[in-house]
Amino acid sequence: QVQLVESGGGLVQAGGSLRLSCAASGSAFSSYAMGWFRQAPGKEREFVAGISWSGGSTAYADSVKGRFTISRDNGKNTVYLQMNSLKPEDTAVYYCAADLYGSGNALSTEYEYWGQGTQVTVSS
Repeated sequence: QVQLVESGGGLVQAGGSLRLSCAASGSAFSSYAMGWFRQAPGKEREFVAGISWSGGSTAYADSVKGRFTISRDNGKNTVYLQMNSLKPEDTAVYYCAADLYGSGNALSTEYEYWGQGTQVTVSS
């Protein structure tokens, strides 16, 4: 029902900013909660940020709270992750995911659709 394509990754210096985009194709984008997850080599996937299907609530991992902002534009079928004050430990492949009528929480098992990921590398 939903296909997701991430973009906007790249190489940045520590302290810099980057904005990731996740473009969705398919039906009923506005009915899906959207989440961002990341995975570094040799490490487990972790939750980064989420936004409810209604857009009325957001959630963030403690490690990114205050630095990252998730938002969505249902008219463009796109969810964004604005990343500021980037740190080397933010280096990972970032994935967006969709959860029908979800709350945008941290439970990856509740997300039915996943993108291919985009690489973010933060240098010291």
